[in-house]
Amino acid sequence: QDVTSLAGAELRSYRRRVAMIFQNFGLLAQKTVLANVCFPYLAANGRVTDQNRARALELLEMVGLADRADSYPSQLSGGQQQRVAIARALACEPDYILCDEATSALDPASTNTVLKLLRQINRDTGVTIIVITHSMGVVEKICNNVVVLEAGRVVEQGSVADVFAAPRSQAAKVLLERVDWDA
Repeated sequence: QDVTSLAGAELRSYRRRVAMIFQNFGLLAQKTVLANVCFPYLAANGRVTDQNRARALELLEMVGLADRADSYPSQLSGGQQQRVAIARALACEPDYILCDEATSALDPASTNTVLKLLRQINRDTGVTIIVITHSMGVVEKICNNVVVLEAGRVVEQGSVADVFAAPRSQAAKVLLERVDWDA
């Protein structure tokens, strides 16, 4: 679907099906973990119901943070904060989750935990995860398909296996270059 042609009510309807996760987590520092996950309900409906809170707790369980519901973001590690952001994104029951450099601010262990979680969420819920990243390691670990952009234009797309095995575009070749430190 070409979303660039959508406007008005059609665009608003489409946006409701998309959630986003950012590199800096985007959590509200003065709100608890539970309140952060409930925020989409508050924004959409002006209030949070008991049913919303119960769903938020289920989502925190899904991301392994049910025991941190009353904590504040500053009391969490970066990986835990990103998992709260993932739970908050899932609260919207999206069809798509856009992950904009979602692991670039994390240490390697937290990165792997978050990537495994995203892959599991995709498998369990069927939500499409769209990863925006410069890290080909991230693409290799969790993506089925890849689209390579250069100057805002698609220059190559296909299965990860096909593009990684035989990149056709110069941009893909540059992204996939392996540094040979022994040379």
